Amino acid sequence: MNRRDFIVSAGGAAVAWPLGTRAQPRDGMHRLGVLMGGSDDPLGQARATALVQGLGALNWHDGGNLRIDWRWAGGNPALYERHAAELIALDPEVLVAWSSPSVAALRRQVSTIPIVLVNVTDPVGQGFVESLAHPGGNITGFTDYDPPMAGKWLRMLTQIIPPVSRVAVLFNPTTALFAGLMLRVIEESALSLALAVRAAPCHDDAEIEAMMAELAREERAGLLVLPENFAVVHRDAIITLAARYRLPAVYPYRFFTASGGLMSYGIDPNELFRRAASYVDRILKGAKPADMAIQNPNKFELVINLKTAQVLGITVTPSLLTDADEVVE
Repeated sequence: MNRRDFIVSAGGAAVAWPLGTRAQPRDGMHRLGVLMGGSDDPLGQARATALVQGLGALNWHDGGNLRIDWRWAGGNPALYERHAAELIALDPEVLVAWSSPSVAALRRQVSTIPIVLVNVTDPVGQGFVESLAHPGGNITGFTDYDPPMAGKWLRMLTQIIPPVSRVAVLFNPTTALFAGLMLRVIEESALSLALAVRAAPCHDDAEIEAMMAELAREERAGLLVLPENFAVVHRDAIITLAARYRLPAVYPYRFFTASGGLMSYGIDPNELFRRAASYVDRILKGAKPADMAIQNPNKFELVINLKTAQVLGITVTPSLLTDADEVVE
């Protein structure tokens, strides 16, 4: 598979075809467009590989009976619209969209091509679909978030010694389109834990450092990183700066903790991409996305890095360690 085989688009709007009539192969080959919100790095490639493997298990093979066209936005807001237009101009039968900005960009430009969303938070609240059980329209897929996760993230910060009493929530407002929705859930969860929570919007590494430097001057302060592509792309800077300013932080994915972050709780994004292949398969065989329920995650992993805890000078409580799926020592 050549994921870097980019085709120059002639531009222009997509042709409107009725849903359910597009799955007709050209030259014996169906066509899938994928708008990846993250970077074409090893982490992004692992997700792409998971999708390809999932398709292969269902007898869809890139270069055989399926052509896959890839675009990578790298968390750059300026690229989503351009790449969405390029993919739509290639006239795919199905689109896969990683992240909310990818879905939003595609949705603004087409309402007829089926879209399978992956790693999207609260698609109902963001207005992408009518409901999870009955999406309506041309969008279905797999979310990366379940509301109880907010309380779990916050409780983790209270289960260290010394416990955190105030939390800054890191996100980029231009890429985390769902941030306002999630912040409300986080603030509600914080009330029962007697935690003070505030938004910490950042647009680049300099703003991340300025925010952390200010946060570090507060007593018993900690950091919560939202699950979005800006954080994924800037993960090395976030992890390094959290260590420099000795801030305990909770991250949304295991790879943050494996790279030196303190704690993470969330889903395996690669698994969502493998599951997304089943929806692509069904749509190519004639299913309508309006009738395909959007699925919330059903598997989560809690990972703790005790080496990082030692560097930060904190102790993880035995109860939290017992709950951990993996402990990095």
